[in-house]
Amino acid sequence: MATDLELATADRLSHELIRLNRLMERAAAQHHTHQGDGLERAAFVLLAHLVKGGPQRASALAESVHSDPSTVSRQTAQLVRLGLIERQADPLDGRACLLAATAEGERVFERKRRWRNEHFAAMLADWPAGDLDALQGLLSRFNTDFENYRDRFVAEPARS
Repeated sequence: MATDLELATADRLSHELIRLNRLMERAAAQHHTHQGDGLERAAFVLLAHLVKGGPQRASALAESVHSDPSTVSRQTAQLVRLGLIERQADPLDGRACLLAATAEGERVFERKRRWRNEHFAAMLADWPAGDLDALQGLLSRFNTDFENYRDRFVAEPARS
């Protein structure tokens, strides 16, 4: 059981994470409005996984982004309509298909990633390199712990 101090610390941290999430969602919505490319943020996440991880089945893609297969199906249909991904025959199983980024999908991904990186670099330009390294390291550690805890929590039966 957590102590009062641990709970207070968790409350402060969760408040800041919720605040960050809201700020990121607002920025993404504003970026989407200005871009006008019809690409939903959630669909962009799928595109990013396909660009970085290569072709994969829809079920594997849904698992990697911790999403429902029906949601991923709808989002990948949008990406196919936009010409950013394509369906390919699975060379290991002709009955199945793989989703893969197209050259246009890779171009769009790189353009959006560059835009994001330029804005983060401008925002953090006054931060010392050591602080940036520390933040990146702590965020990476936090994300890994969050994923591992979430996976264990989901796998555990409900306790009464």
